[in-house]
Formats: sequence, structure tokens, C-alpha cells
Amino acid sequence: MAKIYYAGDWAVQLGPVYAESAFHHSVKGTEIFNYGKWLKEAIESTGEHEVTSVPSWDFYMLKPGEYETILATYDAVIFSDLEARNFQLAPSFFKREQFGKSILTFPDRIRLTIEAVQAGVGVMFLGGWQSFSGDHGMGGWGRCRLRELLPVTCLDYEDLVESTEGYMAEVLDPQHPILHGIDFSSLPPILGYNQVKPKPGGQIVAQWKGSSDPLLAVSTIGKGRSVAYTSDPAPHWGCNFVFWEHYNRFWLNVIEWLIQAR
Repeated sequence: MAKIYYAGDWAVQLGPVYAESAFHHSVKGTEIFNYGKWLKEAIESTGEHEVTSVPSWDFYMLKPGEYETILATYDAVIFSDLEARNFQLAPSFFKREQFGKSILTFPDRIRLTIEAVQAGVGVMFLGGWQSFSGDHGMGGWGRCRLRELLPVTCLDYEDLVESTEGYMAEVLDPQHPILHGIDFSSLPPILGYNQVKPKPGGQIVAQWKGSSDPLLAVSTIGKGRSVAYTSDPAPHWGCNFVFWEHYNRFWLNVIEWLIQAR
């Protein structure tokens, strides 16, 4: 059984907010959403794989040594709607009471990820407002060493491409194992994606129809493999996608291709 660590695609909703007077505003209601439940259930649908799905804040709060254990015990890692800052910053950097008492440094999670993939761990990068370059550049994947793992090149500016009419897929490599048994012509409209560029050494399996923008790209990095799907595996961009008849099979194919090197 393959073990997959999936960071991102959770949200906390605070509200609605009511202004009841000039001096009083109140939040009525708090809800936690796991938008990653569709991807988790798809990968676990055959009983052959196990997915640990965690919010970005749990990933961020990992203590030194905990991420190393994850990389040593999981076969693949998934990052979705997870800004680069979650890798680059540590909670103790904001605890003023520790300033001046010791030198504050922590293991570099990006370096650890690169080394793990080179050693054979699979890595999957998925789209969203906080992925790739992202909304107002907040994703930041291209401005740090995560770019070494990406099979595509990030833009240097906001990369969101969105339409209420949606976008369709154009397959470039129909023989790729990830597309085995899948009719991509039946892909429902996808309401947005992150615009990226092809990268030397990366293979574009599919692109967004009517453009040269990669939809699905793969690469081999050392003994490991990398996959980029440039849209959201969940609502809102994927509100039609998650109900596609091939949704489970697609993600199972991705995982199985990722871990073949293990």
C-alpha cells in the first residue's frame, strides 16, 4: 500500500459578519471545510493507497524533525493551494520572547523535499489561487527552489486564468500511462487554471484547448517523479471536475505513475 501525504485544500470560514451598531461587529458561525476530500477519496477508492490530508496550517506548524519523518515514511507528497511561505517560514520566527536568546534557524523544508524526490519520493503540484505564482504572486513556487521540482515554469506575475464558461483539455500524448483508460474529450468545463510555461526537461501530456498553456506535465528528477496539474482538484475551479466519471481513475493513474520508481 502506498502512503501519500497531502498538504493543502482546507479552509476555515468565519462569518457571515454582522455590523449591529457603529461600535459592534460580530462573526456568526465558524466552519471548517476540507476541499481535499474528493482527491483523498479518489486515491483511496480502490483500497490500495492511504492518504493523510492536512491543512496548510498543520504543515506550517510541523516541528523540526517531523517533516523529515514524513518524507522518510511516505511514497508521495501532494502540495495544493500551499504558498511557498509555508515552507520558508517557521512559527518560532514570530515569537519575540525567543529573540536574542538563541540563534533561530530550522531545517529547510524545500531542500528536504528536493533531496527526498531525488531519492525516489513522488511529488505532485496542484493548482489554485495559492499555487504556482498564484493570486497576486502569493503562491511563490517559482521564486524559490520548488521550481527545481516543477515540470513547468512559473510566470513572474499573477497567473490566474478564469472564465465562467470554463476551459477544456487538449491531449498531446494520448499514450502516456496517466491517461490510460481515460477519455479526456469528456472532461467537463474547468472554471480556471494557473498559467505556466513549458520547461526544458518537462513533458507536457495535455494543454488547455485553444492555448499552449500546460494542463498536465510530468518529469523525472533523480530517482523520483514530479507531476503538475495546473487547475484545482476541488471546487471552485473543479466544481464540475470532481463529479467527472473518470475523476477517480485519473488520480489513481497519477499516483501509480508517481510511485512506480519506488
